[in-house]
Amino acid sequence: MSSTRLEEDSHREGEALPEPSAATGGSLLLVDDTPQNLAVLSALLQPYYHVRAVTSGERALQAVAVRVPDLVLLDVMMPGMDGFEVLRRLRAIEAMAEVPVIFVTAATDEVDELRGFEAGAADYVHKPISPAVVLSRVRVQLEARAARQMLKHTNARLVSKVAEGTQALEQAQKQLVQSEKLAAMGMLAAGVAHEINNPITFIDANLSALGEYLPGIFKVVEAYGAVEAKLGGDAFAEVRGVMADVDYPFISKDTVGLLTQTREGIERVRTIVRDLKGFSRSDDEDWQWSDLHQCLDATLNIARNEFKYHCTIRKDYGALPPVFCLSSRLSQVFLNLIVNAAQAIEGHGEITLSTEQFDAGHVRVRVTDTGAGMSPEVQARIFEPFFTTKPSGKGTGLGLPTVLKIVERHGGRLEVTSVLGQGTTFSVTLPIGNEPS
Repeated sequence: MSSTRLEEDSHREGEALPEPSAATGGSLLLVDDTPQNLAVLSALLQPYYHVRAVTSGERALQAVAVRVPDLVLLDVMMPGMDGFEVLRRLRAIEAMAEVPVIFVTAATDEVDELRGFEAGAADYVHKPISPAVVLSRVRVQLEARAARQMLKHTNARLVSKVAEGTQALEQAQKQLVQSEKLAAMGMLAAGVAHEINNPITFIDANLSALGEYLPGIFKVVEAYGAVEAKLGGDAFAEVRGVMADVDYPFISKDTVGLLTQTREGIERVRTIVRDLKGFSRSDDEDWQWSDLHQCLDATLNIARNEFKYHCTIRKDYGALPPVFCLSSRLSQVFLNLIVNAAQAIEGHGEITLSTEQFDAGHVRVRVTDTGAGMSPEVQARIFEPFFTTKPSGKGTGLGLPTVLKIVERHGGRLEVTSVLGQGTTFSVTLPIGNEPS
């Protein structure tokens, strides 16, 4: 048995205990080999929580098998199975992996505390206990767990919604011919880009404001530190303890980096939104001088999910002048060719995008894959409407005929070379300054 009796600190006259919170009503498991200690903790916590108390590690393992608690208060020094071993066994139970465990101990050895945190303890309470401290730390851990669970549930709902939306979109696409698919994708992209842009704008604004607030907050904390240095003594002992518990030096340094990374992520989303808007633009009459490299890069952003897990993209860009074209229509050409290349690769392969200006009036874009390749018989038919080598329901046979029509509208040529088992190259040749037909 533990030789240290769990006694309550006589808190100062008028000291108020923490108010019940949203976590009130949670289930607590108390583990201590001394019944008197259990009685003190139970009397303190039962007005706010549902409390179960056991006197050994073995009984604690039996208790969690019957019902998983929301939090465990665990004595460290117990005969037979000490608190560290109990914690190790609790963490091996899947249902207990994220349940916070607070160690209760009379020891003040920092090495033991570090050992507890490394084993997965959420916090420490030292004997003799302070009722206010116990209630506060229990409340904080329960509220943190509730927040983590809410975040997990929200993420699960979002994943489910995304999956439902993706499935619905795929089903709609299967019912349309290729030209209608592209039009629908354009309208969808425009709507998604608009809907994403609104929350991104206020998220960015909030992050900017937060970035301005944090230096002031850190200055306030530093000012308290300066006062502590002047006063000395134990006046700020509790503050130092809290700062040590939350690892304030690390947080103050890491926060700036986190904000920077988040802002970079927002810029990435903005790039995708911009590319979606460009892809979805309906510009049949909007012939203009365009940078084909920007067009290719934007298309890669759109098609990334088709190749990111199994294809390496290699860019071999030459020097190109602007080309007079319908950029959104050429985006459809490049999208179709890149997606076809990715689908032709089983396992891991490579897709190469190469560009060149091969004479004074023409440029060429090549899309080369290391996929399955095509036989001469298949090559002879790939531009026939409704011919497809894909399984039923996976292709309409209108993708390449549509691509050919767009390229010819630009006064260009679409050519293919392929070796069965080695790969395929599609070459798009375009005039630099062709007038619309």
